[in-house]
Amino acid sequence: MWVEKRTADGRGGSKRRREILDVAVKLLAKHGYHGVSMDDIGAAASITGPALYHHFKGGKEQMLADALIPVSERLLAGGRHWASVHSEDPQSALEALVDFHLEVVIDSPEIVILHLHELDRLPEEPRREVRKLQRVYVEEWVGVLCRLRDGLKPEQARVLAHGAFGLMNSTPYLSLGQEVSADETAALLRAAALRALDPG
Repeated sequence: MWVEKRTADGRGGSKRRREILDVAVKLLAKHGYHGVSMDDIGAAASITGPALYHHFKGGKEQMLADALIPVSERLLAGGRHWASVHSEDPQSALEALVDFHLEVVIDSPEIVILHLHELDRLPEEPRREVRKLQRVYVEEWVGVLCRLRDGLKPEQARVLAHGAFGLMNSTPYLSLGQEVSADETAALLRAAALRALDPG
């Protein structure tokens, strides 16, 4: 699973810190923010309470921020990259954006759950940062869609983009690898998202 590669001040965290955060993300996604205590996280990560707070002075709020902010930054960086690489070919740009988004959500299903259900648990400042990153990411999609579809208004493109996100962000609720393989799921959702993004 992909989790943060930096500390709250922007510097790379230790391997042990990332391991603890990985454990925390899985527990928070499975049981919910209020269903998990710092003691639960410490026990699952085989670390004592004081040592846990040494890594995460802000407790669960910091853990949540350290998981959600970097993945939002990753999405924005990837969105900008693929829109730029295919700046002269909006259809290829759109397909690359869909592929990239699916790669992230299939790789990090627990992070998607936290985004969808626990974002409001963040303090105001990191919550505002995540929402800003998300808005700018959406605008990368809007720009590509408006270049691709003549006459499509930005507000209409945002509706289409969010609809496609809803399809692609459903992956955490699927039994990947059980009834349908992860690769087949990605292919099915890719086709569905591209159809949803075509206003006809």
